[in-house]
Amino acid sequence: MDTHTRNVRNVQVLGIDAGGTMTDTFFVDADGDFVVGKAQSTPQNESIGLLESSEEGLANWNLSLDEALPSLLTGVYSGTAMLNRVVQRKGLKCGLIVNAGMEDFHRMGRAVQSHLGYSYPDRIHLNTHRYDPPLVPKHLTRGVVERTDMQGMSVIPLREDTARAAAADLIKAGVESIVISLLHSYKDPTNERRVRDIVLEAVKESGKAIVVFASADYYPVRKETHRTNTTILEGYAAEPSRQTLMTISDAFKGRGTKFDFRVMATHGGTISWKAKELARTIVSGPIGGVIGAKYLGATLGYKNIACSDIGGTSFDVALITQGELTIKNDPDMARLVLSLPLVAMDSVGAGAGSFVRLDPYTNAIKLGPDSAGYRVGVCWEGGGIETVTVSDCHVVLGYLNPDNFLGGQIKLDRQRAIDAIKTQIADPLHLSVEDAAAGVIELLDSDLRNYLRSMISGKGYGPENFVCFSYGGAGPVHAYGYTEGLGFEDVIVPAWAAGFSAFGCAAADFEYRYDKSLDINLAPDAPAEQRAEAAKVLQNAWAELTKNVLEEFRLNGYDADKVKLQPGYRMQYRGQLNDLEVESPLAVVNEAADWDRLVDAFNDTYARVYAASARSPELGYSVTGAIMRGAVPIPKPKIPKEAEVGRIPPSDASIGTRKFYRKSGWMDAALYKMERLLPGNVVTGPAIIESDATTFVVPDGFETFLDGHRLFHLRQF
Repeated sequence: MDTHTRNVRNVQVLGIDAGGTMTDTFFVDADGDFVVGKAQSTPQNESIGLLESSEEGLANWNLSLDEALPSLLTGVYSGTAMLNRVVQRKGLKCGLIVNAGMEDFHRMGRAVQSHLGYSYPDRIHLNTHRYDPPLVPKHLTRGVVERTDMQGMSVIPLREDTARAAAADLIKAGVESIVISLLHSYKDPTNERRVRDIVLEAVKESGKAIVVFASADYYPVRKETHRTNTTILEGYAAEPSRQTLMTISDAFKGRGTKFDFRVMATHGGTISWKAKELARTIVSGPIGGVIGAKYLGATLGYKNIACSDIGGTSFDVALITQGELTIKNDPDMARLVLSLPLVAMDSVGAGAGSFVRLDPYTNAIKLGPDSAGYRVGVCWEGGGIETVTVSDCHVVLGYLNPDNFLGGQIKLDRQRAIDAIKTQIADPLHLSVEDAAAGVIELLDSDLRNYLRSMISGKGYGPENFVCFSYGGAGPVHAYGYTEGLGFEDVIVPAWAAGFSAFGCAAADFEYRYDKSLDINLAPDAPAEQRAEAAKVLQNAWAELTKNVLEEFRLNGYDADKVKLQPGYRMQYRGQLNDLEVESPLAVVNEAADWDRLVDAFNDTYARVYAASARSPELGYSVTGAIMRGAVPIPKPKIPKEAEVGRIPPSDASIGTRKFYRKSGWMDAALYKMERLLPGNVVTGPAIIESDATTFVVPDGFETFLDGHRLFHLRQF
């Protein structure tokens, strides 16, 4: 990371990760050098925290906001505001039009929604299951007479008078948006689009500002509940989030920027905040870290990467195998099943801000899932928190410097944390405060370690096949704990770990993606004419999706000749439950030989993601979906490369010692300033490496080596 002062610095790219606890900014200049800024999140007005974080980061280059922002070419936002809006049920008043007789299916939620997000013990006890309130209540749901069957045949023609009546009822009820989702409309959207047009006519006549969404225009994919939920997100949560993003964009334009912000989308690319399908950005923060890991891994030659991100509220894990991301097509989020292409990730509701409580029946320590968020813990008197958090344990055990949290922006009170832990945890368990706090950390590390191991073994690999990237504000604090004994090929902590998700946003392509469900099934010995016909069906779907992609870019000022198109498809062996996403080796497919190339690409991908011995070509092949991506090039951060100078850290990097508690005893940990360490330096534990934005803990039995890319390699000996 280049932090040297320059007279002239052309700052070009801004990456943003607006988390529930901290807001990170990541600035990249024309040479690819970068700096990281960090500030507390300001949920009441996100632009405040963003500008404060930007100011803090740019100070490393001796630049003010007014000096740096006018030269920016682009900015990418990621955050959790839309997800929070859904969880808290604070969206628009939305109406829903479905088939007559199907008015309850949205509330039923495919049954699985009764236990999504529950722990295993709660899942197996039916009396704990519950449904969250539906995004659209029954009194705002209307049915129209129409039926398209699963083959796409219209078996009951649309009764247009029922559509007009439904529109009139919902407009009279005062809805702010209307969603239309009819059975099997992904097969033939004719009737659904006619209902859409009727509703639009009624809205125009009413003179009201009501937005209308038809599922066939946005998510033409199978599974009615998934498709309906996702389209409802557009009308319920995406539109108010669009207003939030506009506020952020306007705040930055007021300080000199000239572009519209892009937003990290679930598929790993970025889209404009003006995009038609904004629900694709419902979860964007953790995605940035995975994209950053993929970009860094590709640059440095790492093929298998375990991505681990610890923030204030969660531990997020994703696996990159042979340089490939896994994309889920029907994930669940906020206890809703959805039809969104989502970078496959798993989360544990435990982070540095997670609340620590004792189970009233067993006296067992319980972590999370709720969190103090930006209010840190009891240790910050100004946060108003009374329940102990993991961060309180960090402060008591000597992990964190209470005078240097966020570079000293916030002063933490260690005694407050000691008193709270004693009362709430230590005394009920008959433990010392130190042992109680250490027990919390050991429990958290053990949970995360087991989770990481199960994720990797579930893919048919062992940790020794992977490099583990540890990032997020609390990643470097716990890296040793949740990787200890797993035997990773390497454990890497980037010096910019605290802003790694924002780094990923800056490294992400400006990309739109559209999907369409297909049902193509061929036997392994299918004749040439059947294989050619299958290729043509896929090509027709690509042509339809290409129009949508190019239209999105046209709205952002990019002509078709500036867009690089990449077709893809989802394929599986016939009879299997799960498919795989594959990039097409061909831009156009029309012949039997083209189909054979698609099959070969699928078999190669399957062997990389699972194992060659797991392939089952004798079953034949099914194509379940068509995909079209379009991207335009943007400036990206350069991975630093500096010469290594020697093992011994410079004297000015050492900033003293601090008492550190581990394994039932206090020890003196050497303290280092992260930014003053040089490539080639080796730090042997017990040591704590401090930065304004994060703290890297290297306990006894461990050492870390800083390479020329400013990546710390953590080793156990």
